[in-house]
Amino acid sequence: MSRKDDKAWFAPKRYGYGAGLPVAWQGWALLAGYIVMMLGCVVLVEWDAEIGLPVAVVVGFLATLLLGWVAAAKTRGGWRWRWGGDR
Repeated sequence: MSRKDDKAWFAPKRYGYGAGLPVAWQGWALLAGYIVMMLGCVVLVEWDAEIGLPVAVVVGFLATLLLGWVAAAKTRGGWRWRWGGDR
């Protein structure tokens, strides 16, 4: 199976643990959706801090969990500690 056929959305980090940049349009779309969601949380807090802050915290937390879960599942080679050798 070639790297193009592995259906990965994210490249692995070269050093450390986790995912690097997206390598497929689906990864870029997921990242863009996450950024829009976080900006929406900021707007919500600015609109009404009393109600918006708790809602924004919950929405931001859930969006971050979803991003991490999908990125872990769709990273080429999975998430593991890497020391800078082969990718």
